[in-house]
This record gives sequence, structure tokens and C-alpha cells, in this order.
Amino acid sequence: MRRFAGLALVAALLSATPAGAGNQFPNQIDLPNGFSPEGIDIARGGVFYVGSIPTGAVYRGSVRTGLGDVLVPAQQGRPAIGVDVDRRGRIFVAGGPTGAAFVYDADTGAPLASYQLTSPSPPTFVNDVIVTRDGAYFTDSFKPFLYRIPIAPNGTLGTTAEAIPLSGDITYQADFNVNGIDATPDGKTLVIVQSNTGQLFTVDPATGVATLVDLGGNTVPSGDGILLDGKTLYVVQNFLNQVSIVALDPDLAGGRVTETLTSPGFDIPTTIAEFGNRLYAVNARFTTPPEPTTAYWVTQLRKPSGR
Repeated sequence: MRRFAGLALVAALLSATPAGAGNQFPNQIDLPNGFSPEGIDIARGGVFYVGSIPTGAVYRGSVRTGLGDVLVPAQQGRPAIGVDVDRRGRIFVAGGPTGAAFVYDADTGAPLASYQLTSPSPPTFVNDVIVTRDGAYFTDSFKPFLYRIPIAPNGTLGTTAEAIPLSGDITYQADFNVNGIDATPDGKTLVIVQSNTGQLFTVDPATGVATLVDLGGNTVPSGDGILLDGKTLYVVQNFLNQVSIVALDPDLAGGRVTETLTSPGFDIPTTIAEFGNRLYAVNARFTTPPEPTTAYWVTQLRKPSGR
């Protein structure tokens, strides 16, 4: 669970209770109309962060109460795709077709840093991000690279980013390739999903060598955001409106899809985060015209028994 710096705001978010909500966590958390979300992460206390694809804004709220507000205002030329919040209270944002990454203060929303990870030409799509102890790692759905922003032991961010070529078992093809990313607790192994093939890989962050996770012939097509919880991997399959649960082997070399989760609240979910025994999926609604009045929301799921 990650640390959140804004203690006063956290207290306000957690103590406020919408009318009629009682002590129940809301099953649906409404986002601002027209927000067009994609990425979500949840910090200590159940404070969540969701980014807006077209505007780059970041919304902050509470999974306990469903209340929240825009923390980072709209940012011209700074789309927000994947988001991750580190234990030092910083929001890392993947910048999609800009080839950039942005870092904001999770307490105030103030911009802290920006990085040009790669040239936007030829086309790039910096899609998702995971922060480990020594760096923030970003995927690119069009270019066979991971990008790393170094983080020193004292938490200081590096001044430049590193491009790590992907090699080994993975082959980039047409359309969207690598999408979601997560890491083992020690940060020594990354896990990624390739959307167009439905394959999962582990990656050595030091070398970029990717090793196929053997699912016994199965795949997870349209894989988007992923969540690694121990040896359980949750894979959001956006246009299939489902989340596949993969039971991984102890060495992460293989696994099997044990079940899928669905919800009437799903409308093209893209990414997922956890709080206790609850999962939260943000709905991008890609097949619905993004008008200023278009509704968007986060859907709560309960983890299956034993997870």
C-alpha cells in the first residue's frame, strides 16, 4: 500500500459520507462528465487517482465514500494514460502519443517533473507505468522499448530517462502491442501484457529480456491494465468487458486462467487497482462519443474468495 502525503484531505475524504451511503463502499464511483478516463491507482487509505486521456487532468477521490475532485487541472498537450502513485506521494503519468511522462505531487497536484521518453515520430504510445524502488517503468505500445526514470535510494528522480530495448520471446506486430505493466514487490521482475497477441511476459528490468509466461496454450486477448497480487495476476480485457484471473506458478514461468470477472457496470474497462479485498476498474467507454455530458465511472468488484 502506498503512502499518501495529503493527510488533511485524506481525513476529509474518508470521513465524509454521501447521503444514503451508510458505511458501505459504493459499487460505482462517478467521475466528472466528459472526463474520458484511462488509468487508475489507489494509495494508502483508499485514496484513488484517475487520469483523463484528452485533458491530462487527474481526479482524486475516496473509494470509501465515492467523493472527490480534480487534483491536477487540465494540462495542454499532456494527455494522461496510465498512472501510478509511489510511496513518496508522487503521481507518475504516461503521456501516450506525446512520447512523454509527467510527474505530479499527489498532495497538491503541482507538476514536479517531465521527461521526453521517446520521439513522438514515428508513432509512439507511452501507455502504462509501474514504480519500483529504483525506477518508474513505462510501456510503449508501438515501439519495442520500456522506458525507465531512475529513482535514487533517497527518492530523488533522475534527470533523464533510459530506453530499454525489449528482446527475447516478444515480437512486436501491427496495432497495439505491450500495454499494462506491473512488478514483483522487490522490483526485480516486471510483468507485461501484449494486447494484440494476448500473451504475458516477464521482463528483466536490467536487460529488457522478455520471457513468455506459459498459459498452456491460452491467451488473454485485448489485455490492457494488469494487477499483480502475490502470485495472482488480474488482466483487464477492455473490449471483452471482463477481467481474467491468472494463477501464476511460483517462478512466474507459467500459469493458468482460473476464472473471469464481469460486471453490468463494465463499459470497456481499461485499468484496475486494489484496496483490501476490493478491485476497482475504470471504464473508458471507447465506443461512446466523448461529449462534455458523457458519464464516466469506476466499477467496484469483490475479489473472489481466497484471493
